[in-house]
Amino acid sequence: MWLPRSRWAYGVPLIAGAAGLLFGVSAATSHGTDLRPGTRDLVQVVQDGNHKVAVQAKTVSRLQTQVAQLGRRDAPGSARLKQTTRTADGYAATAGLSSVTGEVVSVSLNDSHRDPSTLPPGANLDWLVVHQQDVQAVVNALWAGGATAMMLMDQRVISTSAVRCVGNTLLLQGRVYSPPFVIKAMGDPAKLRAALDDDPDVENYKVYVTQVGLGYDVSTGKETFPAYQGALDLKYAKVGK
Repeated sequence: MWLPRSRWAYGVPLIAGAAGLLFGVSAATSHGTDLRPGTRDLVQVVQDGNHKVAVQAKTVSRLQTQVAQLGRRDAPGSARLKQTTRTADGYAATAGLSSVTGEVVSVSLNDSHRDPSTLPPGANLDWLVVHQQDVQAVVNALWAGGATAMMLMDQRVISTSAVRCVGNTLLLQGRVYSPPFVIKAMGDPAKLRAALDDDPDVENYKVYVTQVGLGYDVSTGKETFPAYQGALDLKYAKVGK
């Protein structure tokens, strides 16, 4: 079934420039919050994401301070020091503030190299390029599949990471990327692959993979993701008075 492939519309960069097109939105959607009917506005999503990350970061900082204090007072192998260290490491990993190693599913999306003159009747050049909606669909599916950590290109992303569209490139945390776009998710490979196969938006993208040659490659391996290096507080637009 052919479903419309929207352009990197003018409205999307406009909204993204003000508030960012959030991975936090992706995560919220994949975990059951329906954003389409407008039950929650974007600013509220940003605020909720900011609060969650801020709480996690403060918890990590507090626990790391406790670890340092216990390290000075207790024996290096004391049970209390070990437990506090494990707790701090767990919060740091959840917040994306520490590196993690595990099984990874990698998805590569690429523009088609097909000659536009050979496109079927009714097709247009938009069919030949990867759109923001396609990247977002993969991110959503991987979160829904139980991803515990994620990277886009060479950057670790967290719940409030903002990705913006600039033409047919991606702007993520101050860097601009061109296709192929590579999304990596850490978690159970079988569940992550199943989530990709079951997602209707990813399935629609694969229709164009077959029909016009868009790139879609999925692989599995073991990798180490670096700690998140960006800002923990995402700024958002405010309505003028």
